[in-house]
Amino acid sequence: MRVYLPATVSMLRELAAKGELAPVDGTAFALTPTLREFYTGGTDEELEYIALLEAARASLRLVAAELDAGTTDPPRRAVVAADTDAVQLRPDLDSAVVRVSGAVPMSAVAAVHVDAAEAEEAVRAATEVIDQADLGDDDAEFVLGDAEDHELAWYAPQELPFLLELL
Repeated sequence: MRVYLPATVSMLRELAAKGELAPVDGTAFALTPTLREFYTGGTDEELEYIALLEAARASLRLVAAELDAGTTDPPRRAVVAADTDAVQLRPDLDSAVVRVSGAVPMSAVAAVHVDAAEAEEAVRAATEVIDQADLGDDDAEFVLGDAEDHELAWYAPQELPFLLELL
């Protein structure tokens, strides 16, 4: 199953160094039966994109935690797309949420998606209001939308070391 793992730049550095990525609490996103049921009109490609966007939103929380901890890495959303069979559906959490067992090896990574430098200001602002947006604050949702308006860039797994070198 193709899964989308929310990540940060420091997590991408770990993936490149260790050759595997352990998703936080095993949390990932995927095209699940529940997601398919919720969006009855979408194609598989459209529904996978929704799962990717959900992972990108989850990445904001990880970026926020790292900013609070004083990271020197740039504030960019990151999502690792990987193929694994070690997946447990979690419809009790949300329509696209799955749990991945263990670390995902680099050999399973299909692509890496990362914000461009132009998104950093919007991402930083979104990390400050993501909780309020989840609670229905329209102003916070507007700020979050500014970050989500930035498309994530696509990188092949073998490009990851070069991407990290440029950051």
